[in-house]
Amino acid sequence: MNHLMMLKANGEAAAAGGGGMMIITLLIYAVFIGALYLIFFRPQNKKKKKEAEMRKNAQVGDEITTIGGICGRIVAVKDETDSVVIETGSDRAKMRIKRWAIGSVDTVHEDDQA
Repeated sequence: MNHLMMLKANGEAAAAGGGGMMIITLLIYAVFIGALYLIFFRPQNKKKKKEAEMRKNAQVGDEITTIGGICGRIVAVKDETDSVVIETGSDRAKMRIKRWAIGSVDTVHEDDQA
């Protein structure tokens, strides 16, 4: 009889320990997911915000390169259609592009250097 009581007590202790192991496992997963967020997603979101700010601040006279590789200078900004008109090449051909197509702004402004 005494042997059965010891087995029952050991079973209860093992069950209580299993709950603790589950909490530790969940904590390990939470730390892993948090690390993934900090390593991958947060820098990507910062980069997207920086690119959106760059596109929003593009103004007349800026030298730009589109995501398709077209280089030109902004000659007009059309806010109502969210587009810009650029001038390309030596023949000064003009083309209208959407702001989201701006890949980089190559001109540094005076107020950015300060």
